[in-house]
This record gives sequence, C-alpha cells and structure tokens, in this order.
Amino acid sequence: MATLIDLANSPVRELNQALHAPGAADVWRVLNPRGAHAVACGIREDLAVDIEGHVGYYCAGMNQRATVTVHGNAGTGVAENMMSGTVRVRGNASQSAGATGHGGLLVIDGDASARCGISMKGVDIVVGGDVGHMSAFMGQAGRLVVCGNAGDALGDSLYEARIYVRGTVKSLGADCVEKEMRGEHLAELAELLKAAERDEDPADFRRYGSARTLYHFKVDNTAAY
Repeated sequence: MATLIDLANSPVRELNQALHAPGAADVWRVLNPRGAHAVACGIREDLAVDIEGHVGYYCAGMNQRATVTVHGNAGTGVAENMMSGTVRVRGNASQSAGATGHGGLLVIDGDASARCGISMKGVDIVVGGDVGHMSAFMGQAGRLVVCGNAGDALGDSLYEARIYVRGTVKSLGADCVEKEMRGEHLAELAELLKAAERDEDPADFRRYGSARTLYHFKVDNTAAY
C-alpha cells in the first residue's frame, strides 16, 4: 500500500526528507503538487513515487534508482542531472528536460519544449510528441528518441549522443548530420521504444549524429562555430 503525502497540507521539504530517510517506504503517492518545485528530488533508493498532478521546476532532479511518475505536466528541468532509474511525465514537459543527465530513462508521453536533453551525458530520453529548438544541444552521450517532430538547430554542437526522429526536423544545428540507420541502431531503438512502452516502428525513424568537425578548433571550420 502506498504512503500518502498531500502537498496541500505538507511542504515539499517534508516530502523530500521522508523520501531520503533511511528505511523509507517503497511506494509513495503525492497529492496536490499544484506546480510545486523540486518535488521528489535526489532520491537514491529503489522507490516508486506517483505524483498526481502538475509539477514545477526540477521535479525528480538528480534521481538515482527511483521510478518517479508525474501524472500531469512538468516545468523546467524535469529529471535534471538524473543518474539512473526512470522518470516518466504523462503530459508535456517544459524546457531543458533531462538536462545534463548521466544515466537512466526519461520518458515524456507528450511534447517537450526547447533544449530537451541539453548537455546530456548518458541519459536516454524518449519523447512521444515533438521537441523544441536546440534539443540535444551539446549532447555528449546517451540517446534522444523523438516520436514526433523536432524544432530548429537539433543536435547543435553534438558530440557522441545519438538522436532518432520519426517526424520532420526543422533544421539541424552546427555539426549535426543525418546518418545511416544500420541494424544495430534499429535494434537499440526497438529496445528504447519498448522500455518507454511505445509501439512505433523503428524503421520509421531517421538517425542523426555528430559530423565530428568541431571536436578541435580548426581555422578552416571557423564559419561552423
């Protein structure tokens, strides 16, 4: 049975302290978040947290091992700097979703705004709808899967992160190019879609990655910076 906390009566600090306490209950249900910031941040244990409503900034930031589900929309920086575990947003997410994430899986069932996956460092992100401009900007490692369309400057200054897009791409950022979709990419995409509980066909996606021309400064590439 889930441990219940109602944020209409309890402050977020009390919730987070309870989630961090030694021997915390395994299953939690959070009521009336009403756009509160930093809900369920920094969890380091195998907990399951269901948040019934919309959240504000940095929900589930620095997550480790926990499964956090937002039954609503999320504000800026959801799952920011997550290390492991799973964060799922049943609605839409604002900008910088999954920023600097090192590991784990972030699933956004709806759309994500600008800079989704900015500076991602190993996190996997699956977006059921569209992403905004400059998504995966400076992405260093990990995979971004977009089941809808992507905005301007996708993958700008990308390093080794992989991007899969099912729909259209408005424009590619500096040093981001379309790449061949080989068998190993279809296989890894199928695994990501399955983990995110999606049923899209991997064959419908295109792959994008780094052209690797901006790794080191070269005067011949000045116009690309």
